Amino acid sequence: MIVDPKKTSTKDLHQFMLAAVSPRPIAFVSTVDEAGRPNLAPFSFFNAFSSNPPIVVFSANRRIKDNTTKHTLANIEATREAVINVVTYDIARQMTLTSIDYPAGISEFDKAGLTPVPSDLVRPPRVQESPVNMECRVSRILSLGDRGGAGNLIFCDVLRIHIDDEILDGMRINPHKLDIMGRLGRTNYVRVLGDAIMSIYQPIHVLGLGFDGLPKDVAQSPVLTGSEIAELAALPALPKAELVEAARQDPKVRACAAAANPEAALHRYAKQLIREKKADYALAVLINGIAV
Repeated sequence: MIVDPKKTSTKDLHQFMLAAVSPRPIAFVSTVDEAGRPNLAPFSFFNAFSSNPPIVVFSANRRIKDNTTKHTLANIEATREAVINVVTYDIARQMTLTSIDYPAGISEFDKAGLTPVPSDLVRPPRVQESPVNMECRVSRILSLGDRGGAGNLIFCDVLRIHIDDEILDGMRINPHKLDIMGRLGRTNYVRVLGDAIMSIYQPIHVLGLGFDGLPKDVAQSPVLTGSEIAELAALPALPKAELVEAARQDPKVRACAAAANPEAALHRYAKQLIREKKADYALAVLINGIAV
């Protein structure tokens, strides 16, 4: 399927983009109007773009159905202040209630059963049930168009961050304790917990071999996945001769050599070693197989 934005309805294009660009973090944005009345709404066109200075940006899109804008945008245009709260699993369903188009002046805090607590530096309240709150001053609003679906990028200078001590391990947020939610397409969300969290350690200042630095038979392995080959490509150098020789004496390598399909057997053994975090030895096994 090929999607041409010029020949696709905004409604359909919107859903294609949201499903493809996911999961997205959710900015749970609290604001106040000129009279000080609070508003709370979620936005998933959101991310962090700078840490020095600390800046986060979210987009308050014009509604596709009628080209109107949201109360959040009007409030920010009037006050230039906001608090961005994170959405955890425990408050995810309450968050969705705040996406309802309530009339201006109605407090989504009340509608969603969430607790407003005073901020230190800005007028909008924080969400007490959210474990991370960023008090922000808006430095810029960039309109991306005047038709339904067009975004309004809201640049937020982070003045202060409130973090619940319960989700911290020293000076780092523990993602298993945070239990944060991400937005997918349509009505779908993802809970970032358990097996959904994976650690991929890649030193950026150590030059890896790369796929093009691996023997061709390894880089084009019919048994290993791209991710498994990448573990080998991340190594800074090919295994030393001593390790290759040790692999040659490995009884499992000898058993692979005697198999009906020695290459496939060796690659399956390498797959096991990679999963055991023994990438260097796995590559030695594969190189030994090529040498044999």
